[in-house]
Amino acid sequence: MRENNDKIRLVKFIAASGAASRRRAGDLVKEGKIKVNGQICLDPSYGVQAEDKVYLNGKLLAVEEVKYYIALNKPRGYTCSNQDSHADKLAVELITTPTPARLYSVGRLDRESEGLIIFSNDGDFAARLTHPSFQITKRYIVETDIELNSNMLQRLMQGITDDGENLHADLIEKIAPRKYRFTLSEGKKREIRRMIKFANAQVKRLKRIQIGNYALPADLPEGDFRLLTSEEVLALQEK
Repeated sequence: MRENNDKIRLVKFIAASGAASRRRAGDLVKEGKIKVNGQICLDPSYGVQAEDKVYLNGKLLAVEEVKYYIALNKPRGYTCSNQDSHADKLAVELITTPTPARLYSVGRLDRESEGLIIFSNDGDFAARLTHPSFQITKRYIVETDIELNSNMLQRLMQGITDDGENLHADLIEKIAPRKYRFTLSEGKKREIRRMIKFANAQVKRLKRIQIGNYALPADLPEGDFRLLTSEEVLALQEK
C-alpha cells in the first residue's frame, strides 16, 4: 500500500514507535487499546498525520523523525510548492518515504523547468543550501529558439537589470546550436528565463543538471527520485 508523505497507517505507526510488532499492533487496535486524539480507534488502516496523538493504554506513542535528503528528477508541469492550490501536479507527490515526513523543496525550480531538485525535512540543511552567503552553484542546460551571439552571452555574464534586480550568470558555455550550459550562484526567481527574455529569445527547454558538487545521476529517470548518501549530503554543503 502506497502511503503519502503526511500519513502512515496506524499499525505501522505503532510498530515504528517500538511499542509492538506490526502483527501485535493490529491486535491492540482491535482490542480497543489504542486511542487517537483521545478517542478509541478500531481501524488498523487509519492514516496517522503529524498532528495526531496516538496513545497505548494512556501512554503517548512517538516515532523519531528520520531526516530525509532526496534528489528528484522533476518533469515539466510539476510545481515545487507544497501549498499551491492552483497546481494540478505537485513534485513532492512523486516521492514516498518509509516513515512520515513533511518534505519541502530546497530552492526553486519553476513549473515548466525540469531536472534536479532536492527535497528534505531538515530545515538547517535547506537553509544552508539556499542562503545567499553560501553561493551554492547550480548548472543548467538551456535550449533557446534562436542563437545567442557571443556579445549577448558576455552581456548576460556581466549582468543586466530586470525589474530592479541585477541578474547575471557566472558562466555561459555554448555546447551545441541554440544550446547552452549556464552556471549560476544566485537563486533569483526565474533568473535564466528573464535573462533569455532580455536577449529577445525564448526558452524552449530548461533543465537543471547540478547543485553544488552533486550532479543529476544519468541513470535517474524523469519522475524518479533517490535518497542521498551521507557523503553526498555533506558534499552538497561544501562551498
